[in-house]
Amino acid sequence: MLESVRHWGALDVVIANAGFGVVGPLTTLSIDDYRRQFETNVFGVLRTIYAALPHVEQSKGHVVIIGSVAGWTATPGASAYAMSKFAVRALADAITPELRLAHVKVTLISPGFVVSDIRRVDNQGVLQAGAKDPVPRWLALSTSKAVRQILKAVAQGKREKVVTGHGRLLVLVERFAPWMIRAVGRRLAAAAARSNQGI
Repeated sequence: MLESVRHWGALDVVIANAGFGVVGPLTTLSIDDYRRQFETNVFGVLRTIYAALPHVEQSKGHVVIIGSVAGWTATPGASAYAMSKFAVRALADAITPELRLAHVKVTLISPGFVVSDIRRVDNQGVLQAGAKDPVPRWLALSTSKAVRQILKAVAQGKREKVVTGHGRLLVLVERFAPWMIRAVGRRLAAAAARSNQGI
């Protein structure tokens, strides 16, 4: 970051993007699993913001926080990840009016499924290059399209941008018909429990 400031003379935009996913049902996870998830996904974002903030305030620039649709709706088997992304969304909501006083804009980016390696990273934060992506290729938005949407949202000064069509649909359902999300969640949890029992 300091190298960027030295090279360009200022820092106009910082993108706070730190994340991986700890997955598994509550009974298989430990407090350390949740702590490790927050250390990266929440405190990693915070460290980036704190490191950049003096420069961004000076330039009256822009803080971009990468959250997730999982910050809107939680699913069985993803409690640690969803908790961390709910926290990131809360952070963005809270600091937006605070930083506006210093003429700094905040944009929260909430992607759905985007082509990346995040789903090949295990619960310890280690990339498993040979692991198969559990998300069908047709459902994941290409990285280049996601980047274009993100940059456009930042350029327009949007408060939040939900990236991907399925992501926008999930957020819409969560806001206006949350009972549907809960019903699907119950079915997913039941199916996972049957699978674990070998039924």
